[in-house]
This record gives sequence, structure tokens and C-alpha cells, in this order.
Amino acid sequence: MASPGSGFWSFGSEDGSGDPENSGTARAWCQVAQKFTGGIGNKLCALLYGDAEKPAESGGSQPLRTTSRKAACACNQKPCSCPKAEVNYAFLHATDLLPACDGERPTLAFLQDVMDILLQYVVKSFDRSTKVIDFHYPNELLQEYNWELADQPQNLEEILMHCQTTLKYAIKTGHPRYFNQLSTGLDMVGLAADWLTSTANTNMFTYEIAPVFVLLEYVTLKKMREIIGWPGGSGDGIFSPGGAISNMYAMLIARFKMFPEVKEKGMAAIPKLIAFTSEHSHFSLKKGAAALGIGTDSVILIKCDERGKMIPSDLERRILEAKQKGFVPFLVSATAGTTVYGAFDPLLAVADICKKYKIWMHVDAAWGGGLLMSRKHKWKLSGVERANSVTWNPHKMMGVPLQCSALLVREEGLMQSCNQMHASYLFQQDKHYDLSYDTGDKALQCGRHVDVFKLWLMWRAKGTTGFEAHIDKCLELAEYLYNIIKNREGYEMVFDGKPQHTNVCFWYVPPSLRVLDNNEERMSRLSKVAPVIKARMMEYGTTMVSYQPLGDKVNFFRMVISNPAATHQDIDFLIEEIERLGQDL
Repeated sequence: MASPGSGFWSFGSEDGSGDPENSGTARAWCQVAQKFTGGIGNKLCALLYGDAEKPAESGGSQPLRTTSRKAACACNQKPCSCPKAEVNYAFLHATDLLPACDGERPTLAFLQDVMDILLQYVVKSFDRSTKVIDFHYPNELLQEYNWELADQPQNLEEILMHCQTTLKYAIKTGHPRYFNQLSTGLDMVGLAADWLTSTANTNMFTYEIAPVFVLLEYVTLKKMREIIGWPGGSGDGIFSPGGAISNMYAMLIARFKMFPEVKEKGMAAIPKLIAFTSEHSHFSLKKGAAALGIGTDSVILIKCDERGKMIPSDLERRILEAKQKGFVPFLVSATAGTTVYGAFDPLLAVADICKKYKIWMHVDAAWGGGLLMSRKHKWKLSGVERANSVTWNPHKMMGVPLQCSALLVREEGLMQSCNQMHASYLFQQDKHYDLSYDTGDKALQCGRHVDVFKLWLMWRAKGTTGFEAHIDKCLELAEYLYNIIKNREGYEMVFDGKPQHTNVCFWYVPPSLRVLDNNEERMSRLSKVAPVIKARMMEYGTTMVSYQPLGDKVNFFRMVISNPAATHQDIDFLIEEIERLGQDL
């Protein structure tokens, strides 16, 4: 594939974030926004700079105050002297919007009102005085609203109300005190890119229908491979619907590399295959084995040390056992950033073993891959450059809006050989442009969403140094939390030592349990503490953090930090809130 070149498409090393901290720059931005967006720009600037009433305290946005508004105009005259007709949503339906005849004005008015709802929600997401969640039980929501689908259309006034209601009960994943998942935060440039992607509404399978997006995918994947350490960014890759599918792609390609006949003849034509991964690895490895007909029993779980890292000696022992039974080891999946402990497997040792036994080495860096952007922390993935394939989810540690997951493959052309089916109605061989840019035949999907633009635009806005600063900050916040609670009364760490990633795993021990001996009764009672505190967090709406058991360890909190809005103040709040909600247990 020919390179699209540098300039507009490529990534610079400088930080292009350009945060407008002075009011002059901010106001200038507002003037531009108002010029090009009219009411949208006015309302956004009012919300941001305090020139209008704050949004209502309800979970979403203010209710519409009227069923009608002055329609926007699409003319290029500034100021506009066109007569403005009233738009009454109570008498309008989707059929009155574009492409309907005379649908332009109601369409602009409707989309501006939708945008107002979205912008109010965005601003409120960062307001610490608002709830992270307005929690209702499923039966309550089902009874409070009619969610059923009907034969007859509703008017646009009702459609706007549905938008408000949906956001009212949505989780504010961008809230500074939302720590529940690995994917948190709400990036403004990424959000804008997502809106643009939906507006373009195209498919990624051929250059002819997605020219810019295909080029951006090429550029971005190449840059990611360079960061992994493959010479010149050589290799291949694709954006897929999440890390689980990326991991399954790796398993699929590794199988094809060893036994290419499996593509046509199936599993019956090849020996029994065995894959290896750590006991702390993601469940997607077993799901992938089930989906590919390899079977979950053929995924061998390797023992981990007390910090959750794969033990290389146990890996080699289990490989030899499989070979002695006549089975064929075909893949080792090491993890760079496990889901619960945030552990990094010893990739160099794993790579040596894979080389010794000629086994495909995959690195699931869905959670930890972002650390490659940090000069301070990338050493934790030493050896990743020796992998045959890597899963990397920018929608986790790098804060790109969901979904954005990449599979990177060191050998160019292997994905294409593994997956192509030569559909002649899409991949004609006599097109008038370079066919290497028709990337759809190397994917399992036919229809493929544009996931790259969010990452590319954020990278242009932040620069590599901007991502680095974000990642370093999150790691520092995790260490801050660890240093506070490691010797604090009422807290017990799940494992010793400061966190490897932003995962901080701990038990909160209420006063009533602190005097008990460490026996089965205490463990039974302790296992109930985290679920109760979590339920209270959600009912109050103050914060959200995850919990789980693991092995012989009863329920404990797993704090993760990837939210760029989080500060030391929010970490302090979390500790105080856990104690407030759990002291009576």
C-alpha cells in the first residue's frame, strides 16, 4: 500500500492542544462559534461562560418551554433578513424533515434543539454538584415511561422529550467522579469527531465510499505500529468492535498462520490446538476459542504471582504437557494491563518461550497499551515489539469515545489472506485507483463502523505529548490514592506494593469488622460490604466504583482512573464517601 504521505494526514510530535485559558481567546472562540452555528454557539457560550441561567438540576436538560420556535435559516447572508416562520413540533413528524420538500427549515430547527439538549448534558457532566447517576430500578423505569414501539409515528415534540428522558437516566460517564469502568471520561474533540462520523454515515470497506477515513486508518495504524516498535511501522491492522473481537482476530490469524488449510477444510482437518493465557486474563480469550470452534477446554490458564503476572516457568511447563499429549500449542496471549489488578505479564520472558517453541505471541494490551504513549511508563510493556499481534484499545486509557479498538499484526498481508472472500460486487479488480486501499476484505465484518476518526482527530488536537500528559496524570492519581489508604484505618490492600497501572484494589473494613479475627465469618461478612456501599453510591448518585471477587479473595473495590476530569479532590471525595456509606455496616 502506498503511503498517503505527511502533512495534513500525519501526526506531529508537538503538543497541539492549545487550551484557551485566557478570556480573550475564549470569547474569540465564542464569536466564531456564533457566526457559524447561530443559536447553538450562543447557548454553548452562555453555558460555558456564565451568561445564561444554568441548566436545571434534573439528570438531563431543561424541558422544552414551548412547542414552537423560530426556524433557522440556511442562507449565507450575515446578518440574515429572511422571514422566520414558526416551527411547531406538536404538528410535525419525521416525514416533515429532510429530504421532505420544504424540510430544510424544520430540519435545522429540530437539529438545533437536539444539539441544545446534548450541549446542556455535556456541560452538566462536568459539574460536581450534579449526580453521576439518577438511579431507578428497571421495573420503575418500565412503569414510569412507555418505551414500547407503536405502529403510528409520534410528533417531533415527543421525540425531543424522548431525547431528554434518555439522557436524564443515562450514566454521566464523563463526570469527574465516575470510576466504574476502564472506559471513562468525555473528550470534546472526540465527541465532535463522533458527531461528524455519524453525519458522514459511511462504511469502511472500500476507498470509493470512505476515502478520507480509509487513509486515516492507514496513517493511524501505522503510527501505532511504530510506537509498538515494529520497524518503520510495518505490518497490518484493523479497527474492530472492541478488544474481545480484536483478541479473537488474533486467535483466528494465529490458527491460519500455522494451518492455512483450516480456512477451507475446517477444524476437522487439523490437530487439536491449544492456546495459553494467564488466569487473570480477559474472558474474551475463551469466548474467542468457543466462537472459532477451538473450544474453551483448549484454553489453558497459566498461574500468576501475587501481583497477577503470568509465571513464565508455569507457561513452559504447560506447553510441554500439551505437546506430550500430542496437542499443538498455537498461541500464547500475554496481558499488558489485566482487567482487575492492572498487571503486566513479563513480555520478554514470554517472547523467549514463544520463540523457543515456535508459537504465535499475542499481547492483549487493550487496557495497558496507552502506556506506550508515556516515556515514564512504557517500560512496563518491554518486549511488546516481539509480539506477532497486539490488541490496543484507545477507548480505554487514552480516553477516545467508545468504541475504538485496534488489532495490530506484525506480518503484512496475513489478515488479508486469512479473511478475504473476493466478493466481486465490492472488491472489483478493475477499479481506477490503488486497490490496496480497499481494506474491507481483510475484516470479518462487511459493514464496518468508522472508529478511526475520533482517535485521529484527538491525536491531532493533543499531540502524542497530550496523551502522555493524560496518562502520567492518571498514574499519579492512582499512586496518590494508594499512598492515602495503604496505612489508613479501615482499609486493607488486596496485594502489596504500589499499583502497576491505575488499578487500586482494596477492601474497606467497617468498624464492626475491625475487631474480628481473620476467619471465615469475617470473610463472609466482609464480602457483603462492597456490594452494599456500591448500591448506596448509586442510589445517592454521588460516585461509582467497581467491585468483584477474584479467586479466593472476597468482594473488594477495584478503583481505576482513566477519566481526564478526575483530580486529587475527587480521590479524596471517594475515600470520604466510602467511609460515610459504609461505617454502619
